[in-house]
Amino acid sequence: MRDQLHARLGATLETLSRKSDTCRAILYALNRWEALTRYCDDGRLELDNLPVERALRGVAIERRNYLFAGADSGGERAAAIYSLIGTAKLNGLDPEAYLRAVLTRIAAHPINRIDEITPWAVADRLATA
Repeated sequence: MRDQLHARLGATLETLSRKSDTCRAILYALNRWEALTRYCDDGRLELDNLPVERALRGVAIERRNYLFAGADSGGERAAAIYSLIGTAKLNGLDPEAYLRAVLTRIAAHPINRIDEITPWAVADRLATA
């Protein structure tokens, strides 16, 4: 079916004006065909990126508030926190519980073992706690 779609797009492309919107859309798909169909070869990949889009929705909504974050470092800190919250949610964690667990330990935690406090590493500990 995937090969049939690829062939159909190629055949349709030959019948269109190169300046048409449809032609540009087909060229876009054909030029990115491998990336667009990668999910067919790896069952771990999602068909779409809706979970990521949903996680970024809060950032887009709050964008106007970031104008008042102060220095660039304030915006960078906000982005880091949003990233941690989004990753915690994607790993099935309550973001507040995750941040509480990590922030109470991080000052004494060795930097070379930072992977031990990532959301996917902490998920098992929080689930059994």
